[in-house]
Amino acid sequence: MAANKVLLVDDDPSIIEVLKLYFEKEGYQVVTCMQGDKAFAVFNTSKPDIIILDLMLPGTDGNDICREIRKTSDVPIIMLTARTDTLDKIIGLELGADDYIPKPFEPKEVLARVKAVLRRTERRDNPQTAPAEEEKSTDIITYPGFSVDKIRYVVTVDGNEIYMPPKELELLFFLASNPNRVFTREQLLENVWGYDFYGESRTVDVHIKRIREKIENPDREQNWCIKTVWSKGYKFETR
Repeated sequence: MAANKVLLVDDDPSIIEVLKLYFEKEGYQVVTCMQGDKAFAVFNTSKPDIIILDLMLPGTDGNDICREIRKTSDVPIIMLTARTDTLDKIIGLELGADDYIPKPFEPKEVLARVKAVLRRTERRDNPQTAPAEEEKSTDIITYPGFSVDKIRYVVTVDGNEIYMPPKELELLFFLASNPNRVFTREQLLENVWGYDFYGESRTVDVHIKRIREKIENPDREQNWCIKTVWSKGYKFETR
């Protein structure tokens, strides 16, 4: 099996050096780029399995690069940033980033997040690696006209398969697995992202907004929806 390939895009040579060392030690192939205006070309030629993308880059910033990549590819993207502004994080997530890691960071954390994202991607792209038949029912949630499959990482609405990045699908799966139960944003962060996720509660709002845009249609009757419970959080409501 070929080693996974990581594209590191950052203008800080020390960050590139340290992350490259950690990833190569774990057996990853590593491609690097230190200029934003060259990142998309490097992405096209290297065809990485995952991208670690700095937000602030010379030439073209990380958000623009993420936007351009998402036009043609669903490759996982983890953003790095020294900014602490919540709005910057929300913009990156809305553009299609799968995760966000603030600087300074521990290289081991970056490595752990990459491994987690790649495991989810492998399950989505290779359904033959799914669990035994008797375990499948717990990984597929079905309602009339809707299903979310955590084995193949596929959401189906009215017979149409809908692409979702891993975190969107996992959030939808968690809510759909607990119908009509209200969860606070903090509970959703803990259960879907993990207790050590460094994001703010607005991260949940961004993902909910993107999920709704993909699965809900006000022009057709649906017996299910993601409902906002004001001052509390969200629930997957079934009728």
